Amino acid sequence: MTLSVIVPFYNEENTLEESINRLIRVDMFEKLYLVNDCSTDNSLKIAKKLASENNSIILSSTYKNLGKGGALETLTGKIDSTHVVIHDADLEYFPEDLIDLYNKAQKYPDALILGSRFIGTKKRKNLYLRTYFANKFLSLVFSLIYFKKISDVATCYKLMPTAFFNSVNFIEKGFAIEIELIAKYLKFNKTVIEVPIKYDARSYEEGKKIKPIDGLNYIISSLRYRF
Repeated sequence: MTLSVIVPFYNEENTLEESINRLIRVDMFEKLYLVNDCSTDNSLKIAKKLASENNSIILSSTYKNLGKGGALETLTGKIDSTHVVIHDADLEYFPEDLIDLYNKAQKYPDALILGSRFIGTKKRKNLYLRTYFANKFLSLVFSLIYFKKISDVATCYKLMPTAFFNSVNFIEKGFAIEIELIAKYLKFNKTVIEVPIKYDARSYEEGKKIKPIDGLNYIISSLRYRF
């Protein structure tokens, strides 16, 4: 079993280098795919420096700002490891948690492994109660629509077989890719396993990008891909 990680980023000059260094320190990935979604700050310059210093880092750019889903879609059909996981370029997630996801995937290689911020007792910091309860509500809505209990549909950490990732034609360009990915996986394989992870939320002043409209898009996408 081999694992690659995809890191889509847009204007993350303050966090990108440390985020990638965290991944490198874990030292469990075959390749790190950085996808620059047409950043307008120094993110691309930082990414080029990181790629020049590490042969396992592969850097690419979108032709225009597409959003997270669009950035991920540029790599479908191009990953050659057995499994792939998504990591955001902010510092809200901790790559050492990916060890637990990887170990679970070794036992269940055909499953979608999700890192959940709502189960277990790992340390978490949530800045906005509205976001916390919105995530729980959206996960409940998804679970009811798909008859599959999932505690955290909006989690960044999704580890999956590359055969699935490479074969899917993703449609969503923004954050609704989180819903599309799980929904389409349930048609590929019904096995979805959640593993507790840590979480350290950042503020909008620090660069948090998800907005209330994305919550509405989550619900619309949940219905779209179910029916």
